[in-house]
Amino acid sequence: MHPLLVQWLRFRDHLSTDFLGGPKVLKFAWVINLQKGGTLPFVLLLMAATGNWSATAWTYAALHGSYGLCWLLKDRVFPDPGWEQNITFASALNAWLLVLGLYWIAPVIVVVGHVEATPALLAVATLVYVLGVVIMMGSDAQKFFVLKVRRGLITDGFFARVRHPNYLGEMMLYGSFALLAQHWAPWLVLAWVWSGLFLPNILRKEASMARYPEWAAYKARSGLLLPRLFVPAEPVTG
Repeated sequence: MHPLLVQWLRFRDHLSTDFLGGPKVLKFAWVINLQKGGTLPFVLLLMAATGNWSATAWTYAALHGSYGLCWLLKDRVFPDPGWEQNITFASALNAWLLVLGLYWIAPVIVVVGHVEATPALLAVATLVYVLGVVIMMGSDAQKFFVLKVRRGLITDGFFARVRHPNYLGEMMLYGSFALLAQHWAPWLVLAWVWSGLFLPNILRKEASMARYPEWAAYKARSGLLLPRLFVPAEPVTG
């Protein structure tokens, strides 16, 4: 990996787990689950406080709220080992201030701002959201249960044509929330998360997967985030 990427990952990991030192009594998963599971009550409270019971507000509550419930279900059935590490209180606060809390900007804009979406936009956002949730949940489940049986590259199923379908799915579903907000601020948040968190994670994973002998062939027939529809023909030998 590029030295700048390595330095960024070290700095980010320090902010996420060891910031300011002290006892590590909180699991990262608890911090994330609090925000994910709290999204539906948060949006409903916003709706009650503002008297906004519009179709757009209800749709947003259903989409973002159900994602939080899906996340809790995922954490219960096939948790991500990466979120099981213990972190300091300051790192937990960082997670909220720098990422998790920012995800609630979109519902504040939608509900407090009484944003109205056309039926077509509601349909598009719902379509993108559902596909994103299925891709994210399905690929995370496949990875979890396959790696329980064997280690190594996963090159079939959700991973057959896309090397990081879980990130693709999460980008799609959060993109649907930003679509409903019809404002630049949620997109700015996503630009920060995708470039500062997702992309470095993906590049680190790519470097890790490159140690497997079948990596070159797998990379040639798959896309980083978007599926590779046309696979290069293998050269004929002999």
